[in-house]
Amino acid sequence: MKIILCILLLTVNFALCNAQPNQDSLNKRHDAMMVIMTTKSKYPVKTIGIYVYDGFNMLDAVGPYQTLSELPGAKVFFVAKQKGMTKNQSGLKIEVNKSIDDVKQLDILVIPGGAVESFKQTQDSAVLNWIRMIDQNSIYTTSVCTGAWILGATGLLKDKIVTTNWYRAEQMMHRYGAHFKQERYVQDGKYWTSAGVTAGIDMSLALVNDLMGEQYTQAVMLDLEYNPHPPISGGSVAKTDPLVADMMKEMYDIFMLPVIQK
Repeated sequence: MKIILCILLLTVNFALCNAQPNQDSLNKRHDAMMVIMTTKSKYPVKTIGIYVYDGFNMLDAVGPYQTLSELPGAKVFFVAKQKGMTKNQSGLKIEVNKSIDDVKQLDILVIPGGAVESFKQTQDSAVLNWIRMIDQNSIYTTSVCTGAWILGATGLLKDKIVTTNWYRAEQMMHRYGAHFKQERYVQDGKYWTSAGVTAGIDMSLALVNDLMGEQYTQAVMLDLEYNPHPPISGGSVAKTDPLVADMMKEMYDIFMLPVIQK
């Protein structure tokens, strides 16, 4: 969007220079556009780190990456425990150039989810300690999907109202002393959590809105052409046929319960 806004600015300026009638109206329109394009962020967000690990869900990470990249002056990057190639759930590899040892401060931290691998992250003391350190100075600390399990394991969500992936959500959040709420995304203070996968985009747009206001957020949504229209109703437990929901839960139980019940 940053490039598009620059093009728009040049186009508007060109039109104004060559316009004859209704000059006052055009000037006012130009000024109004400039107000949107030069909106100042509520907080000075400069660094946005998305923590990834082998087995993370790609859209959990890339959705916020794309959306938060629209914030002016913000640098968005991936962080992993070690530099190098990191694989998502399906084996797709991305190269990560920053390790947790390299990153001592972030304005926004995003923790994506996965499945078994997410739970394994909840047992990694080095990762949890790094998240706690980053949280000390972050403006927002956030999670997508089962990333809330990892964030919860740090103790930072204790007594917070949160959301997460639908699978055994209340049970898992209770484990970490948090209070589960069935919403696409939830804010409790500086902590923002979102439900599964696609909800991370909604949460990221909510962060943009919190920082930049509605008109700037609408510009971002139009840049992304974000106007979901699924072919059928579904996508949440409430909108899914109970038989289908039970089937999915039992399927997840096969490979998840042996891990989370240890």
